[in-house]
Amino acid sequence: MRSTEVIIIGAGAAGLMCALSAAQRGRQVILLDHANKAGKKILMSGGGRCNFTNLYTEPGNFLSQNPHFCKSALARYTQWDFIALVAKHGVPYHEKKLGQLFCDNKSSDILEMLLNECSDAKVDLRLDTSVQTIEKTASGYQLTTSAGEFACQSLVIATGGLSIPTLGATGFGFQIARQFGHSVLPTRAGLVPFTITDQLKALCTELSGTSVDCIASCNDQSFRENLLFTHRGLSGPAILQISSFWEPGDSIELNLLPDVDALDWLTQQQAERPNSELKTLLGEVFTKKMATLLADLWFESRPMKQYTPSQLTEIAEQLSNWRLVPAGTEGYRTAEVTLGGVDTREVSSKTLESLKSPGLYFIGEVLDVTGHLGGFNFQWAWASGYAAAQYV
Repeated sequence: MRSTEVIIIGAGAAGLMCALSAAQRGRQVILLDHANKAGKKILMSGGGRCNFTNLYTEPGNFLSQNPHFCKSALARYTQWDFIALVAKHGVPYHEKKLGQLFCDNKSSDILEMLLNECSDAKVDLRLDTSVQTIEKTASGYQLTTSAGEFACQSLVIATGGLSIPTLGATGFGFQIARQFGHSVLPTRAGLVPFTITDQLKALCTELSGTSVDCIASCNDQSFRENLLFTHRGLSGPAILQISSFWEPGDSIELNLLPDVDALDWLTQQQAERPNSELKTLLGEVFTKKMATLLADLWFESRPMKQYTPSQLTEIAEQLSNWRLVPAGTEGYRTAEVTLGGVDTREVSSKTLESLKSPGLYFIGEVLDVTGHLGGFNFQWAWASGYAAAQYV
């Protein structure tokens, strides 16, 4: 039996941050992961460049049934704290847009930084180690693993959610939560592309790879970003963002002309260029192929002078409020995050400790806290990992 002060299960973003921060406080830390590599999700994030935080992080960027829960941790370890760590290690980075910070080189720069900090702080990292059973003892917790028996005073669950099972995601953290009396709120894929199966499927396939600036709206939420057509449906940042607010059966609205009043623009075009065809005008805003396909889908393309005022109104409505109902999402296979999870009303917002089982902590994505797209989920991992590390 190997005894230590702290055991953390899960060597992803939150687990690594918690491990290095606790060890820097002088705690004896063992970090376990069933995978053969730490931080696999860090490596693939941001297209391999890791969108590691966002300059504009604030509690409003997070979804939770208990929206105030994230405030305490985010206030104690901010984006500026993580940026300072990145700067200390000389990792070059840049702001892409909307406050999103990315590595100049590769995601591995962030992972190596965290692993070096863990190594310097004497964290005992054990990969290829699966946890079979966990039991509460008088002095803490006892674990049976593929590498033998372990005992600890504080046990931290940093196992993540169900997103991207090919990277090793499982529901193990939810299983542990339930074992120790916690409620797990219903989970679903978040920040995920939509699938389209109706007559629009052909349009999406035809336009696959085409990207357009738009405002995507659903259930009183709106995001302005790019929309990307795919063979399976719709993707791109605007769609990933709005997917977290979408429920099966809901419609989404797309404003394909976010910078102009569509009716004013069409009326002006009709007055100034009466002989120009609708698809020609749309081709100056979208790709020619997209302009032709949209014109064919919604209205017969003809010279502008041939449209009545009511037809112009109808065209404007389609361009500025295109309403469609996705068949579903691509699911956990490609989802960046898992919505729902361990109910935060049963966890201390200050310490991240279970209110049901003393000495048990939950951090990162396993909790019912989900950030918007753009580095917010990483910032939650850093902040929650750091916050728990001060108390384990």
